[in-house]
Amino acid sequence: MALSNPILDATLNTISLEEIKKEMGPPPWSHAVVLADHVAGVVIYQNSGQINDNHCHNYDEWWVVLEGEIDWVIEGREEPVRAKAGDFVYVPAMTFHHIFPKGGKPSVRLGIALPGTGGHLHERPDRKVKVTVE
Repeated sequence: MALSNPILDATLNTISLEEIKKEMGPPPWSHAVVLADHVAGVVIYQNSGQINDNHCHNYDEWWVVLEGEIDWVIEGREEPVRAKAGDFVYVPAMTFHHIFPKGGKPSVRLGIALPGTGGHLHERPDRKVKVTVE
């Protein structure tokens, strides 16, 4: 089945990781699976050794490792966070982090964050994001 509507919503309640991988092809790539007013979920598929830049966000971010192994170097921690399939990793807003897929094979993670609030920040903003719930 082709992913004609790749974003989960009220009309598409399930998407297979294997279908996404088949359609997107070999890593590296990222693919949004949830994009709503209050949450965004993105599948990230990277080769071992392919690293992200050191950055922070003005919102909290967390991941679930679905396949492979990944190290997170997180500001304020002495040792990297070593995660493997089935592990959750959380990084608070305004905290610099650097992501290192490892283990000699590709890794897959699902990143969860606020949508539309900007990308990677390489300089720390003056304040954290303010979230108001009505």
